[in-house]
This record gives sequence, C-alpha cells and structure tokens, in this order.
Amino acid sequence: MRFLLPLLLLLSSLVVVLPGCEPKEDLITTDSSAKLEFAEDTVKFDTVFASVGTVSKRLWVYNRNARAVRVAEISLINRPGVTYSLLINGDATSTARDVEIRGKDSLLVLVRATIDPTPSDLKPFLVVDDLKFRTNGNEQQVKVVSYGQNAYFHDAERIRRNTIWRSDKPHVIYNSVLVERGATLTIEAGARIYSHAGSFLVVQGRLLCNPAFQPTGELKPEDRNLVRFQGDRREEQYREVPGQWGGIQFDTLSRDNVVRFTEIKNSNYGLFFFNRRNYQPHPSVLVENSLFTNISTVGSGFGIEGAALLGIYGDFVVRNTLITNCEQYAVFGIGNVNQLDYVTVANYPRLLHDKPSVLLAPSIEVNRVPTPAVAPRLTMRNSIVWGTNKDGNELAFANGELYPSTISISNSVLKTKDYDNTGTLGQRKNNNILNPTEGPAYLFKSTPIRFRGKTLDFQLDTLSPASNKGLPLPGLTRDLLNRPRNSSTPDVGAYERVNP
Repeated sequence: MRFLLPLLLLLSSLVVVLPGCEPKEDLITTDSSAKLEFAEDTVKFDTVFASVGTVSKRLWVYNRNARAVRVAEISLINRPGVTYSLLINGDATSTARDVEIRGKDSLLVLVRATIDPTPSDLKPFLVVDDLKFRTNGNEQQVKVVSYGQNAYFHDAERIRRNTIWRSDKPHVIYNSVLVERGATLTIEAGARIYSHAGSFLVVQGRLLCNPAFQPTGELKPEDRNLVRFQGDRREEQYREVPGQWGGIQFDTLSRDNVVRFTEIKNSNYGLFFFNRRNYQPHPSVLVENSLFTNISTVGSGFGIEGAALLGIYGDFVVRNTLITNCEQYAVFGIGNVNQLDYVTVANYPRLLHDKPSVLLAPSIEVNRVPTPAVAPRLTMRNSIVWGTNKDGNELAFANGELYPSTISISNSVLKTKDYDNTGTLGQRKNNNILNPTEGPAYLFKSTPIRFRGKTLDFQLDTLSPASNKGLPLPGLTRDLLNRPRNSSTPDVGAYERVNP
C-alpha cells in the first residue's frame, strides 16, 4: 500500500503532460484510396404516383476504412418534373458539405423526391440523375431513377398465373419480367410498354399480345389500339435510337404465342427464340400486322448479334409486317422454320450496313459452343427484302448448298447478287423480281436515299416494281393497315398501294 499513493501521483502527472489522444476511428484520413461503399448502386423511385407527392428512399453509405473520412460534398441535381432534397444527420438540404463518417461506420442518406405525375408526351418519362459524393479527391456516384408519370411498374417481376396488362396506364419493365411456365400474359389493345436499358420480357409460358383487336376500317400509324413496346427514355433525342432495351425472348417450351397489331422499336432484339439444344417441338409465335424498327446490339455486349426476328430453333409465322432499320439483321434464323407472307424488309440503318437483312444458318456458336446442325426452313411469299447492304446482298444462306430444298421464295422482290441466277440456290424463278434497276428510286414512297415529305414511308411508290406482282393467298385479304388487297393481283409487301 505504501507504493500505491506515489503510483497514483505518477499516473496523474502523465495524464497532465501527455498530449490528447483520439480513438483511431475518429482520426480523419486524407488518403485518396479511402473510398466509400454503398448499399445500392441505384436509388429507384418506382411508386405509382396518383397525384403530386413526396416519397423518400434510404441509402446507406459505408466507410470501410479504419479511420474517418470527410465527404467534401454530397449533391443531387434537380430536373424538370422531379424536385430532390437530401436529409443527412437530421438536416434537410440540396447539397451537404464536410460530412464526417467515422472509421468502420456508416451514414444514412434520405433522398426525397417530389414528382409531378401529369401525363405529357413532351415531359421525360424517365429521369436519371447522379447522387454525387466527393471524398479525398474521388468522385463517386449512385444512380437516382425517377418516373414522372403514373404507371404500372414491373420490377424483376415473375408472372406465375394468367395475367392481363391493361391499357389504362403505361407499363414499365425494370430489371426484366419473367412469364413462368403454365402462365399466360395477355396484353390489351392500346397498351404501352416502356422497358429500361438491358431489360427483357422473357416468356417461358405464353404471350398473347393484342389477341382480340379487330379493326373495322383503315388504320393510321398512330392508331391508339396498337400495342407499343419501346425504351423508357421519352426525350426527343431518344425517339429513334436503337438498342435501348433487350426485347422479347421466348424460352424452349413457349408455344402458340401471338403478337398482333404491335410495334416493337429501339431494342436489341424484337422477338428472340432461345432453344439452343433444338428441343422439339419448337417454341413458336404468330406475328400479324406488326412493325419492328431500330433494332441493334451495337455496344450492348451481347454475344449474339441483333435481329428483329431471331430464331434459334424456333418457328415464326409472319404476315403483313414491316421490318426496318436493323443494324445487324432483320431476320436471322438458325435451324428454325420461317414463313413470311406479305412482309416488307426495308433496311436503311444509320450505321454502315455490311450484313444481309435475311440470314439463314444451320448452326451458331453460343458462348463458343456450336449448336446442333439443323437445316433451316424458309417459305417466303409476296414479300420484299431490300436495303443498303454495301455488297448488294440482302439475302444469305450460310452453307446453303446443304439445304436448297428447304428454301422456297416466290412472287417476291429481292436485292441479291449471290442468288441472281437459276442455279440450285438461285432465286431468278417463281415470279421473283431480282435487283430491279428502278428499285432504289421507286420501290418505296420515301427512304433515306429518296426522302420525300416529312417522314420515311415504306408504302409502295406509284412506279414501284412491286405493284400488282403478288399471288393471292387464302385468308390474307387485307394489308398491314387493314386495307383490302386486290383479289387477283395484290401488291407485294406489307402494304397494298392505294391510288390517290
């Protein structure tokens, strides 16, 4: 005990003379390698807004470093239709500065969005911004996604029972939608579907798109009863940009699908069969009175090039349909069955077009593994295959000498150099019209090469070589716009020409 008092006095002296000590987790580091981590890479406001309202979303920000960091700035830009505010450490602000996060600790950021849901074709449907964090010279971002209209939102949705998508509000696909086996998704006439970048509608069960619509007169291109698929960017600069979303994919067991009076635009694929092992019977779809435009996988990172109709061992029956402006292929069939009646392929993409618009092949490599070799089948009647392929070949049959008997093309207008003959694969037969000299100028009313009016128009010109060159087909008495076809000498392609 006689040593206890001197020891306490010594310790007291040391406390007085030693400098102040802070816990390690409170010491601020300025090391540029000390970055933040985030619970999510996207803050998504996907609530259905029935009126102007404010919604808050949480974002956890983590400092995994042993020492504290000082976040120089946290900020978010406001855009038309959406007003953002931040709530950090109890303070409401639009920009926060010098926010400290202790070592091995976290920060809760509340992002509040006030959204005006008033429908307007002029207002962006989707608003994407960056929530920015600037720390030790590093700038990091978290995406903030907000929708400015009242809609049905389908976020990574799995449809397990028969479901109807109504047309009273738009539908938004985010992180893809899966129609499971045994379920049918029916899409009503007039529905609008907007899909986020990289998202697909994947059908394992069955898709019935506009199955019941029966027009009573001539349709206009803007008819409100058409079902329309496109990307979710509504700004004017995105109106005709290809590759904004994935497309519609049918799985191995998906059969008896129907797509009618439908527009699919600005995607990586239009309709895509993925049956890589050639299971029988093939998945199948009937396409009638539809439009596919601006299809491309350029820059998307997909291993299979884009096409409006891509069939890997699947069966397409396509009638009265326009396919235009595809940067890879319009129709790409691998070991599948294609029946094309009154189809117009008018391929004038924005990029240099060095691929055929229609390509058939018995096999393809998927992830460097070849699929089974199966002869593709093509029956094409009263159709047009035209475009700006630099080599003059809009039609190609890979290893076609192995399956000439499965190709039947008749009463069609074709742009092809390789098959401009009467040989085994030659198409100068069956009343086909090959490479007409007047084709580039007068085949269609308005093209990028001969632009007339205010828009492109792939109806037939008055001098078109496709006029009155078709053969009547049973049951197909009306064209893409529901106009009657000539009962004895119909026009070739999706449109029946109407004299002014």
